[in-house]
Amino acid sequence: MTVRTLLLTGGGLIALLVSVAFAVTVGPADISTADVWASVASHLGGGRSTLAPLRDGIVWDLRMPRTLLAAVCGAGLGLCGAVMQSLLRNPLADPFVLGVSTGAVAVVVLGVGGGAVSLSAGAFVGALLSFGLVMLLSHSLGASMDRVVLSGVAAMQLFSALTSFTVLTSADAETTKGVLFWLLGSLSGADWGQVLLCAGALAVVLVVCLGHATTLDAFAFGEEAAAGLGVNLARARLILLCATALLTAVLVSCAGAIGFVGLVLPHVTRALTGSGHVRLLPVTALTGAVFLVWVDTLARTVVDPQEVPVGVVTSLIGVPAFVVVLHRGRRKA
Repeated sequence: MTVRTLLLTGGGLIALLVSVAFAVTVGPADISTADVWASVASHLGGGRSTLAPLRDGIVWDLRMPRTLLAAVCGAGLGLCGAVMQSLLRNPLADPFVLGVSTGAVAVVVLGVGGGAVSLSAGAFVGALLSFGLVMLLSHSLGASMDRVVLSGVAAMQLFSALTSFTVLTSADAETTKGVLFWLLGSLSGADWGQVLLCAGALAVVLVVCLGHATTLDAFAFGEEAAAGLGVNLARARLILLCATALLTAVLVSCAGAIGFVGLVLPHVTRALTGSGHVRLLPVTALTGAVFLVWVDTLARTVVDPQEVPVGVVTSLIGVPAFVVVLHRGRRKA
């Protein structure tokens, strides 16, 4: 690992810790950074907390899991975006290019209409069903990456149509409002179980992707060049697509569909790290974590006491940022 990589990774970790500590202090209740550290230390075995039970509950049970879930979701979406863009050789690819999010959305809405499944469980099942459909379609059409992308687009359209039909015909106004809020991305119901689930999935997928960093570097030169370098294309493609789809499914099931994080941040990070995936993947994950912590803090405070869906804020920030990235790419071309 180079000095540059160590500096970027270390700087990202410090920025993440500072961001989390500050974000937990933001809100109606007056919480200081010292209160945050005191609460965390007491719950991690550092002695009895000196905070009042109410303040300790605000820190540990409400704000901390939400902030950490934002960090994990941002890291996971950024990681998946970086892998998908390299694997598919498509700068517009993001974690939802395989139709995973739309499948999750469709099953959630169908479950709400029929009252049969919970939000998170339905989202996870729907995401996996959508991914399975994409893999089946792409395998029947051929193994190229173009076929995978086209199959993902087809799945997105199918599940989007199912979602629209179900919302229009089955759900009442209040249920529809709640579902739509979640569809735009919401971290308001975060708990420690969701944090641990998403963090575990992120850790496993990050290890898998880092283990294939050299393979991803080879894919940048095209499939023929990668095969010439000894890469088992079918095996690498299956492992990486399954890993990113599984992680996206877990994240969507807990936080809803949050767009533009996986699309924009890999491009921003490449400007700092270059295209080598040993550097790109961890730094993108840290960048995504810091970004979504600040976005969620803004989303829950900008129109207080109401809350703006996180996906709305990421889109408002992401669209102009992506336009800038496109213009920079055009100048370089």
